[in-house]
Amino acid sequence: MAKGYNSRNMRGMGGVDKNMLRQAQKMSADMQKNQTNLQNREYTSQSGGGTVKVVVTGQHRLKSITIDPEALSPEDAELLQDMVLTAINDAMAQADKDASETMNRITGGLNLGSLGL
Repeated sequence: MAKGYNSRNMRGMGGVDKNMLRQAQKMSADMQKNQTNLQNREYTSQSGGGTVKVVVTGQHRLKSITIDPEALSPEDAELLQDMVLTAINDAMAQADKDASETMNRITGGLNLGSLGL
């Protein structure tokens, strides 16, 4: 049998290629680093032509809400509530999309969710 090969004609430790293992470890480290970076990012959205502005973090924490004082009329309360919800949901969607795109770049599109990664 050739040196470096086991009985199944496979290299490495029990059929696990050491290079593949190193790549998996690097991918895991890259994912952890990027996950931390994503959690620290901020996403800003606005609705109602800038009447309502929100900032959320990558951890889906609402950081701030800014409401134009001219929008604070009792007759417009329902419209204002809708604008706040729209802006928050849009900022959260931005955070989700950014996280998904970042992780896809690292994993090459592999779905590693079932592995807990």
